Amino acid sequence: MSPLISLIPRAASLPPWLGHALRTQRGPVPWHSVVRGALAAGPVLCAGVVAGRVSLGVVAALGAMLAGINDRAGSRRVAVRRLGVPALAGAGGLVLGAYVGERVGGSYLLPLVFAVLGLFAGAFSAVGTVASAGGTQLLVAAAIGAGMPLPEPGWQRALFFLAGAGWLLALRLVLPSPSPGEGWTGAGAGRPYRLDGERTAVAAVYEAVAALLDSAGTSRSTARRAALTAALDQAQDALSGPRLRRRASSAAERRLHAQYLAALPLGEAATALAWAGEPLPERAGEGPRRLAAAVRDGVPCGPLPAPARSGAGLRALDDALLYAAEAFDSGIAKPPRGGGRGPVGLLRTAAGPGGREYGVRVALCFGASAAVAQALHHPHWYWLPATAVFLVKPDLGPLASRVLCRALGTVLGAVLFAALAALLPRPAGLVAVVAVCGALIPVATRHFAAQTAVVTVLVLALVMVGGEPQASWGRIGETLLACGIVLLVGHLPWPVQRGGRVQDRLAAARESAHAYLRHVLSGAGDGGPPVDGDHRAARWALRRDAYRTLAEARAAIDLAAAELPTLARHSAGSEKVAATLERLVDTTTACAVHVDDTGRLPRRHAERLDALLAELTAVA
Repeated sequence: MSPLISLIPRAASLPPWLGHALRTQRGPVPWHSVVRGALAAGPVLCAGVVAGRVSLGVVAALGAMLAGINDRAGSRRVAVRRLGVPALAGAGGLVLGAYVGERVGGSYLLPLVFAVLGLFAGAFSAVGTVASAGGTQLLVAAAIGAGMPLPEPGWQRALFFLAGAGWLLALRLVLPSPSPGEGWTGAGAGRPYRLDGERTAVAAVYEAVAALLDSAGTSRSTARRAALTAALDQAQDALSGPRLRRRASSAAERRLHAQYLAALPLGEAATALAWAGEPLPERAGEGPRRLAAAVRDGVPCGPLPAPARSGAGLRALDDALLYAAEAFDSGIAKPPRGGGRGPVGLLRTAAGPGGREYGVRVALCFGASAAVAQALHHPHWYWLPATAVFLVKPDLGPLASRVLCRALGTVLGAVLFAALAALLPRPAGLVAVVAVCGALIPVATRHFAAQTAVVTVLVLALVMVGGEPQASWGRIGETLLACGIVLLVGHLPWPVQRGGRVQDRLAAARESAHAYLRHVLSGAGDGGPPVDGDHRAARWALRRDAYRTLAEARAAIDLAAAELPTLARHSAGSEKVAATLERLVDTTTACAVHVDDTGRLPRRHAERLDALLAELTAVA
């Protein structure tokens, strides 16, 4: 047996938290993101140095760096929200931090103020990914604003922080962002590259539909259905945002909207066929693949192969292909229904069990780290609470995994910067280091330890350019201290319910699944009039919501399961609830297809629904 093969059982037997720490995302290098990163923080800092406003250049480079951490693949309208909202929160944090630092800096009131701010930001971080990034930047910027010695007032720091983040956002909106394998001008003549992210996302939905049809009757169908849900989620996000409100602003956007909406009945039919568990002919997936190529290349779809109409599922697939062909030709569709939570829903999420648990945890970590840092009288005391904020984020993995990766990444980054600082000229060499690290951030985000190492080098370079002495070894000590604080707080007895994030997600998924089921059953009768178009459109929206909330619940459950046993036990049993809900939603989708076809609910489907509802009651 080769040494590599002999290591496989040992790797598979690793505890979940350690396995998560060793896991690395794979994929092609996002060269477009690398170029944006190289053109962001480094040039902004260079401009500040040349203009003689070094401190403002440091603040602007910091804004560009934090925006670069949030820069991910996707459409431009998603980037506006993903980069813009956290940048605004960070600017507000700088103003607030400067004000608090001037009024109560150095007193016992500062940790108390930080704890209250952490409670607020942590609770709203439970709303979603963008809110979490915004809460993080708010707290990090507040700590920097209160502790970093800068001559400019808080409002001026905030403006230059926004300028740095806005510069990266402008690069994101202006420069082409091709998909892997495409050129820098985008593929397809006449295709506006500003829509490349949306087009790629919609094409991926049709590819996922084809893959699900190919897997019908095999053990791969469950994973393929989950992949279809993920593709639909990404496409839905890509087509929503500041540039697309109630109506699309161009014919190209309207056509993409029509193509996305045409994929919804195809996904419904494919899910019903996969639920039936019978293999399908190879030609069943050919139509969706041709539609995917048409979306990707911006060309007409042409004739589509029609499947045999020998059953309700195949008839639904044929009808969905005809509907898609018409939508591709006309390029007209109604705006998407539903899909967003209003202000009341966002407040309810923030005040729910998940928001309360995360808010209390962030408040304790942020306030305690500020108190410890002040007690130690460290000149860079703001580093400790800023580090604790990043460590307490559940988005970045299980607690033990985050702590381990943060410690290793900081040690590596600090040692590397100490060597670079001894060799490179100042400030030109340090500005070059900032530019190189900005380019490496999009690649380093694949692993938290690598991201930490790159960001550590970048931050230490910024601090040194700002006129402070080399602080690599102090950075290591503060990071290890922050790791200890976060680990301690994470295992303290809690005044709120543990596992609240998982319970929140499961409750939302259960509510969405029952709403979808009620709507489908409302259209089932004794062979009465067929279901109308408005009823189907509402059903597709409810189906999207049900699968999306299920995917969010699954992600929260998987994250909780990878915690240390003392924390993972609080979410025990949630996996069974999620699996039952998934089977219930799949069965509901199969029922919807049969109700469309016959107006009745088959006995087999009704019995299966009754069994799943009883099972859900038992496991819940």
